[in-house]
Amino acid sequence: MKHSHAEYVPAFKALSDETRLKIIDMLSCGEMCACDILEKFSISQSTLSYHMKTLVDSGLVNGVRDGAWMRYTLNKENSDVVLSFLTEITNEKEDCICKKNGNKDCNI
Repeated sequence: MKHSHAEYVPAFKALSDETRLKIIDMLSCGEMCACDILEKFSISQSTLSYHMKTLVDSGLVNGVRDGAWMRYTLNKENSDVVLSFLTEITNEKEDCICKKNGNKDCNI
């Protein structure tokens, strides 16, 4: 599997915030309304909207409007792709980036 590192930056940025990590954890149990997510945090509705936009824009979460509220689910397919990428870049491989760049400090 060959991917551009840059295409994963939005997902990792989305995961770099404690609140968003907690939201991902909550959504692992299934679909949730924004109103239910909001009850679990001491944040404003606009702050939650910002976090949810970041998660949706990253591709890790799907959002669907339900009247005045949004309903959110994990995008399991995209989450699995990000997890596979992380596994790929954290495991030893023959064509590691340091070998491609001729780095003499590469220990592989």
